[in-house]
Amino acid sequence: MQNEKRLIIIDGHSLLYRAFHALPPLSNSKGQMTNAVYGFLLILFKAMKDLEANYVVACFDTKKATFRHKQFEDYKAHRAPMPEGIASQIPMMKGVLEALNVPMFEKEGFEADDLVATIAQKAKATAEVYILSGDLDNLQLVDEKTKVYTLGKGIKATVGYDRARVGERFGVEPLQMNDFKALTGDNSDNIPGVPGIGKTTAADLIQRYGSIENLYAEIATDTAVLKPKVKEALKENKDKAFLSLQLVKTDKEVDVEFDLEDCKFNNFDRQKVKEIFGELGFNSLIERLNSVIF
Repeated sequence: MQNEKRLIIIDGHSLLYRAFHALPPLSNSKGQMTNAVYGFLLILFKAMKDLEANYVVACFDTKKATFRHKQFEDYKAHRAPMPEGIASQIPMMKGVLEALNVPMFEKEGFEADDLVATIAQKAKATAEVYILSGDLDNLQLVDEKTKVYTLGKGIKATVGYDRARVGERFGVEPLQMNDFKALTGDNSDNIPGVPGIGKTTAADLIQRYGSIENLYAEIATDTAVLKPKVKEALKENKDKAFLSLQLVKTDKEVDVEFDLEDCKFNNFDRQKVKEIFGELGFNSLIERLNSVIF
C-alpha cells in the first residue's frame, strides 16, 4: 500500500445532496444545520478507509450556466432550486476541505462531472482512481484504472462499480453508458432521450448495434431488425437521441492545472481541524479521521 497511489475524486454537490437527504436534521451549538457536512465526511472517511486511498481532491458545480445549456436551453429546467438547508452548508463544507488541505476545483461553464472526468483522465496514468459520488453519472468513466464508489441505502451501505458491475446492472459496457442514457433519457437533468425506449430495450439495442451511430446507420439502410414501434420511435426522435448523446458526454479536456501530489492526504494542521470539528459538533469524527491517515 505504501507505494501505491489511490486517488478519490469527490463529486462535491452530488455527495452533499445525498448526505443531506440521508440524515435527519442536525445542528451545532450555534443552530447552524450540519447534517449534510457530517454525512459527507462520514462517507468520505469510510471510502478512504475501505479503499486505502491516500490522495483526495474535490470538484464542485458553479451557479453559472454551462455549455450544455447553450446546446439545449431546457437542460435541467425541471430541477427544483437547491434547498436552503444544503446551500447554507456548502461554504461550511468547503471550509472543512480547505482545513484538510484537500484541493477543490470548480470552473464556470462546466459541471463538476466535467472536472471529475478531466482529473480522472490526468490521474489514471499514475494512480488508481475512485470517483466518490451520490449518483451514477460517472459510470461512463469506468475502466481498468477508474472505478465509481457510491451509496446504496442511507450512507452506510456502499457500492463499488467496476466494468463487470456496470455490465451486470445495465447490460452495457461503461463506454456505452452514454449511448444507453441517450436512448432512455434522464428526467433529473431533463435529457429527452427517445420516448418509448426503456432501459431493457435500450440495453438490447446497444448490445446488438454497439452504439447509437451504428444503430442509426442500420436504420438508414433499412437493415436494422427492429419491432415496428421501436423503429418508428427511433426514426421520429433521431434529433433528440443525438442531442441527448451530446448532453450526457462529459468533457475530459477542461483547462485546469492539476498535480496529483497536491492531493496527498496528510499535509494539514491537525489542531486546526480538531477545532473546526469541535465548532461543528463533530468530535466523534476526529477518531475516524485518525483512522484514515496512512
